[in-house]
Amino acid sequence: MTERETIFPANRQAIFPANRHAIFPANRHKLYEEHGYSAAIRSGDLLFVSGQVGSREDGSPEPDFAAQVRLAFDNLGATLKAAGCGFDDLIDVTTFHTDPENQFATIMAVKQAIFAQPPYPNWTAVGVTWLAGFDFEIKVIARIPEGNAPSTSA
Repeated sequence: MTERETIFPANRQAIFPANRHAIFPANRHKLYEEHGYSAAIRSGDLLFVSGQVGSREDGSPEPDFAAQVRLAFDNLGATLKAAGCGFDDLIDVTTFHTDPENQFATIMAVKQAIFAQPPYPNWTAVGVTWLAGFDFEIKVIARIPEGNAPSTSA
């Protein structure tokens, strides 16, 4: 095998599995269908989770910021659980903040409760000007532990 074949294999299936399964946490499928996207996509042993916000069951933003952050993590946890994984399986985290300087202490308090011990996932925090009425959003990539079947939660 040449160096190029090692880096760019002819069999792309080895790197990019074609199987994709939509994952939805219980009782939230309608919300995602309404907006035309999946809560998460499982591809091989990886889970790509859409941005999770601190929404109430009806989709409206939680007005209290600390509660909104906790609810976003709760919604993320429900999506991870539907896929057969959890917070310990996170590889990469991206968070979006409408006022990072004033929000960071609150976010860090919630983060410390969830990620109490290393190894911590990679984390990128991005300041934004708009999140459709929300002030915090979290999207992640996780690994799915070996042997966990895709969920068909609705």
